Amino acid sequence: MNYPHDQKQAKAYAEQALDRILQEGLPPTPDIYELWYVYYAGISPEVSRAIDILVANKQKITEDRCRDLHTRFLSEARNEEMIRRAGDQINATIKNVTGAVRDVHDATASYSCTLETVSEKMSKVQKPEEVRAIVQTVMADTKEMLQRNQKLEAELDKSSALMEVLQRDLEQVRKEAMTDGLTGLSNRKAFDAAIARVSEEAQASNTTFTLLMVDIDHFKSFNDNYGHQIGDQVLRLVARTLVEGVKGRDIAARYGGEEFAIILPETTLSAGVAVGNSLRKAVATKDVINRSTGEKLGRITMSVGVAEFTSGEPTEDLIERADAALYTAKHNGRNQVAAAPTSTKGKKEVG
Repeated sequence: MNYPHDQKQAKAYAEQALDRILQEGLPPTPDIYELWYVYYAGISPEVSRAIDILVANKQKITEDRCRDLHTRFLSEARNEEMIRRAGDQINATIKNVTGAVRDVHDATASYSCTLETVSEKMSKVQKPEEVRAIVQTVMADTKEMLQRNQKLEAELDKSSALMEVLQRDLEQVRKEAMTDGLTGLSNRKAFDAAIARVSEEAQASNTTFTLLMVDIDHFKSFNDNYGHQIGDQVLRLVARTLVEGVKGRDIAARYGGEEFAIILPETTLSAGVAVGNSLRKAVATKDVINRSTGEKLGRITMSVGVAEFTSGEPTEDLIERADAALYTAKHNGRNQVAAAPTSTKGKKEVG
């Protein structure tokens, strides 16, 4: 995020941000401060729109909500900026190394010419003074050659260290870009990439996989009754339960809002239904507790739709079938698992 403000502007936005943080009873941590600074500076339409919607709906602006907004809008912008800077650094490093290599190449060519000249002169030498002069020339050229080699080695060492740092930074950026900030699960972008990859693998190996679409029952009313802070706590509780209930190559993701998705590689429909029921029962046994008062607010339930991949089926159709099964589970009374019929759009090739 770029902040093109002079000292007077920055001071005004900072005071507004800190006043609002105090007014909302929020901790003045760097991420929350940045969120409100950006809001009052008006440099992110997404941040302004999200906060204005919360205010218009008279929803309490909690610490967790602020962190979620920061992750969704400002962390992504920072990641893009970090990637851009990394690209600039890589280009500058390549340019520096290329220049050092060119210098050594030129020095090597010059040194080669010097040796050829020395060979000719030595064949014609007649006096000791002439030998001494030739040797001094060779030594000087050799010293220059060594200096250029040392410069290249130093540049390569520097470049190697820089590349290691950039690799770590970019890996962190990649991880953050694929993670949902509130729940810690894979985000929608990561889910889309994962289901495409698993689908290709299933096609290539003539195996199958199962997709679970999971939705928290009556989440909106729960959110409205107890507030977004408790609602976010519920989302994290469900996310943690999903992570604990899957294993190996299974992938749990936050699909959007209160809806989650789970990809189960090499898993049949019946096994997927069993996993869905296991997760549903696990969530239903956990109490939601108001952390500030210790009060038990009740328990939550989930509805699950399960669909098994059919060879040749587009992933969009698989998701649509799993979503339709989820709707069926909701329609039939919630807190249950519904299985989607086998797709007729692709030929079944799984043995």
